[in-house]
Amino acid sequence: MIPLPPVPARLWLALVWILGLALPMASAAEPPVVSVIRSLPGARAVAADGADAGVLRLESRWRGDVCRFQLRNTGKGAVRVREVVLFDAAHGLDGDTPVYAEGFQMLSQTAGTLAKPADVGSYTDRDHYRLPERPGFRTVYGMMLLSPRSSERILVGFASCRRFNGKIHFNAERLSAVLETENLELRPGQTWELEELIVRADASREGLLDRLAGALGKNHPRLRHDPVPTGWCSWYCFGPSVTARNIADNLGWIATHLPELRYIQIDDGYQPWMGDWLDSGKAFGGDVRGVLKDIRGRGFEPAIWVAPFIASEQSRLFREHRDWFVKDDAGAPLRSDRVGFGGWRLGPWYALDGTHPEAQRWLESLFRTLRSEWGCTYFKLDATYWATLPGGHRHDPNATRIEAYRRGMEAIRRGAGDALIMGCNHPIWPSLGLVHASRSSLDIDRSWSSFASIGRENLLRGWQNGRLWWNDPDCVVLHDGGSRDVMDAGGKPSTSGKVPDNEYQFHATLIQATGGMLLSGDDLTQITPRRAAMLRKLVPPSGTCARFEDDHFTVGVTPMAGGRQRISVFNWDDAPATRVVRLRAKSRLTDTWTGEDLGVHSGDYRLENLPGRSARLIDAQPVR
Repeated sequence: MIPLPPVPARLWLALVWILGLALPMASAAEPPVVSVIRSLPGARAVAADGADAGVLRLESRWRGDVCRFQLRNTGKGAVRVREVVLFDAAHGLDGDTPVYAEGFQMLSQTAGTLAKPADVGSYTDRDHYRLPERPGFRTVYGMMLLSPRSSERILVGFASCRRFNGKIHFNAERLSAVLETENLELRPGQTWELEELIVRADASREGLLDRLAGALGKNHPRLRHDPVPTGWCSWYCFGPSVTARNIADNLGWIATHLPELRYIQIDDGYQPWMGDWLDSGKAFGGDVRGVLKDIRGRGFEPAIWVAPFIASEQSRLFREHRDWFVKDDAGAPLRSDRVGFGGWRLGPWYALDGTHPEAQRWLESLFRTLRSEWGCTYFKLDATYWATLPGGHRHDPNATRIEAYRRGMEAIRRGAGDALIMGCNHPIWPSLGLVHASRSSLDIDRSWSSFASIGRENLLRGWQNGRLWWNDPDCVVLHDGGSRDVMDAGGKPSTSGKVPDNEYQFHATLIQATGGMLLSGDDLTQITPRRAAMLRKLVPPSGTCARFEDDHFTVGVTPMAGGRQRISVFNWDDAPATRVVRLRAKSRLTDTWTGEDLGVHSGDYRLENLPGRSARLIDAQPVR
């Protein structure tokens, strides 16, 4: 970068454009909006009072499709910076351009179009977590994929998330990318390294997502933990009423019938209060440490649910260490329901401050105890979003809420050692490089509406599986019943009537298509032999999400060993439909679930009158 004298941010960007510094050459095939975005129109730093901060120099350098930014204070006084706008442009696209975008929190994704965005999932960043949006715009986080009907698809996203939260505002006319800087102070002569922006066009949806995964992996290398985890979870059959006997009974069934389910996970309900993770609640009916020892003694991997960044007011952790928590303006611990969602059980919750040195030491010690003394080799970390709670004050006033979360997670990783860490109800982009596995959907419920909506959530995030982490599509459930203490997608107690075979088969096929983790959520002592056989065929997971031609997710292909393919065919509608499978080679087809030989076929294989709310899983073995 050629040194230039201090100039206002807008003039600086004009000079960059004139001198040809840092901007990539546009491809002739690219949609015009890509070149517009790469010129970074409207880029500026915004001070805490909302004014443009003219003494702050925003510097940019493109390398291919990725742009790096620095923000430097060239003035004589400190400036509190509210946000940094990387670009703000009229996109020139039709309002009916389809959209796919990530949320800040695990439960939020966005689809629909530029003019009419649609929520994917029930618990949105905007409404449920009360994260503010720019008036007149929809706000999404991390990445956005646009699919114009008359040109290449367009990817706009952030290739890193070390310190600042990256968000994208859009409506039918405009598009902008912004970094939240949370009114932190930038001192005279100080420079901030900002997050990287990626902008790219390509005809292939999968190609763009592959490129994004590669860019993210360069900044946040994946934590590997092989093979793909398999196991059993207590939540969807017993909920918070789980007992030691429930665990023992299901462990016995698994040891006899399906020992490939390696991780036996005790979920929420064993502890007396949120925060007291080494104590056993009276209702559990046993010593948690002893139950974990029994799991290990039977040759399985002990796994446990922990929500490390929250505490109930009644917990010993909160009563004895109030100074470790995020504070309100008066200096008291901040109740999370004052600024967002207060929690789903034993709340309202208080958020542990990940920047507090004593809180970090406690987190490290807690997980070292659970790993080294209690023998846990798998941690399901829930409610980690609360470490990023907005609107409070932290021990380190110079840290962002992203840094608070990442520091706390690093402390957990130090204590957990070689154990598998799975994030749930977590911030997606801030978790990059910190977890081995990531929940990719809302909680499952035994109903068609849940199978369909959660299935779509999982497949939309399928590109992340095996690239950023292992995706956890949530538990596979194949037996009626389950806990009534679990919430459904509408936030009401889960109810489960009799689910027909075709809908369970749809659900099982979709879980298989994700290629991610496989945990059973049923009381396996009650499962029928037929459903147990279906569960057995899901093990082991492929580790690779099926590839679909588009986001209608009707026909997906998973490559298998020996040139074999596994083909997932879905009918999401109520009425029968015809599906066409395009075979890459002459193949013998077999119905995976029934074992039926479907014959040898080449070219297009048609499935006529596929019933509504159903799916087929087909193995294709090439033949000469």
